[in-house]
Amino acid sequence: EVQLQASGGGLVQTGGYLRLACAASGFTFGDTIIGWFRQAPGKERERISCIAHNDGSTSYADSVKGRFTISSDSTKTTVYLQMNSLQPEDTAVYYCAADRMRIQAKYCGYVRFQSWGQGTLVTVSS
Repeated sequence: EVQLQASGGGLVQTGGYLRLACAASGFTFGDTIIGWFRQAPGKERERISCIAHNDGSTSYADSVKGRFTISSDSTKTTVYLQMNSLQPEDTAVYYCAADRMRIQAKYCGYVRFQSWGQGTLVTVSS
């Protein structure tokens, strides 16, 4: 059974940093594409970053570009999201998702992700 476990959320002050992890259980990421999403209270879910394991490409939403970095470990079992210069507007539940579509990360918006993690809460205090 494919399972994803997101972790690393917490409470941080404005300007602080966190690193989220998305761990695979029962599979390795192989050539999958992994996406990080977030949903703030009362707002729609936002896709913020993707990494495509088939070619190593990455993509970012404008709202996080230059502050967040997505990466994958060498075993392809964990994907990280390094979040720097956090702002109150980054407060949300963060989710990771996986799909076996072989596609460059810049086309991440076309992916209907099949597997989702449970979410981890990030709260940025002002």
